[in-house]
Amino acid sequence: MATTGMAGFDGPRLQAEHGLAAAELGVIEERLDKDNRRLTGRGDDRAIVFALRDEQGRAIGVAAGYSWASIAELTLMWVDEAYRGLGHGRKLLDAFVAEAAARGSLRIWVSTHDFQAPGLYEKAGFERMAEFAGWPEGHSNIILCKTIAGNA
Repeated sequence: MATTGMAGFDGPRLQAEHGLAAAELGVIEERLDKDNRRLTGRGDDRAIVFALRDEQGRAIGVAAGYSWASIAELTLMWVDEAYRGLGHGRKLLDAFVAEAAARGSLRIWVSTHDFQAPGLYEKAGFERMAEFAGWPEGHSNIILCKTIAGNA
């Protein structure tokens, strides 16, 4: 009779875990990041996060992402609906760009949808690099990039 090394364990099993805890997912993401650092020889990854808060301290806007290996990626940009159209998005974006530039980033990447704010990024000097129709259905996902003058 063959054994598997662990009593009763027949090997990995695939199962749906759509509610996987954020903490466990974070541990897995850190393992991936560790591999990426090792494979590229670049361990300079750091978060970039700017929050806009109201008088009660509640977050009403955020620009979040990271810098790593001479690039930056803006992965989350949001302004509460009650505060939109007042320049807060641009203020958050400018702060993110300035921090990425200060860290020596050559480029900043962002992905947005056609119904979100591609115009905000284009007005700030981002160029459309790709557009994927049907993501989501009936709309497009737009990839934009800004080259940091003086760093490139």
